[in-house]
Amino acid sequence: MPSMMVPSTSRRGWLRGLLAAIVAVATLAGAATATAKPWWMRDAAANEQDFLPPEVAFKVSAHVDGEAVKVRWIIADGYYLYRNKIEVRAESPDLTVDKPSLPAGTRFSDPYFGVQEIYEQQVEATVPFTRFDYGAHPLQIKVVYQGCAHAGLCYPPITKVLFPESGPSPTPGTPQAAAANWSLVAIAAGCGAFLLAGLLLRKGRRLPTPAP
Repeated sequence: MPSMMVPSTSRRGWLRGLLAAIVAVATLAGAATATAKPWWMRDAAANEQDFLPPEVAFKVSAHVDGEAVKVRWIIADGYYLYRNKIEVRAESPDLTVDKPSLPAGTRFSDPYFGVQEIYEQQVEATVPFTRFDYGAHPLQIKVVYQGCAHAGLCYPPITKVLFPESGPSPTPGTPQAAAANWSLVAIAAGCGAFLLAGLLLRKGRRLPTPAP
């Protein structure tokens, strides 16, 4: 039997149709990617709104103050943290931490967990610790916390590992800040005196007289 030949015009039409289908699928995929929500906004009741990423909504830091670690959260406007969802655990070897001491929060009728104590704006926890490694390892803690947005989004629990700094940063205008500034001035003055002495010695040094 003679083989059936597909007319060239039909082949061109079929190829054009296939190309159009591929373009349509790629366009839909791109639109879906562009409108995809980040993980903290999935299944949110108000996911049409713009919410802050968790690390921006709840900024956390820590520093060592004597024999305790101070963990501080800066909370963005319109967001809050649950008091009973805050935990601090030892992360580095030979370290033990006590239960964090937290101030009283504000009572709030929460749509997710009922009546809760919450923090807004900022909060600081005091966590006594004991080390048995004699400073052999960097101090390392793990903090767990959870918060929500008043606009209708509740974030899943957030876990971060922190390396607390030794001592808080001095606040401008405090005696600690003034002492730090005077220390810098003293160091600069010492360096200047050392350089000046070197220049004077160099200036007073005589070149050796060549032998006759």
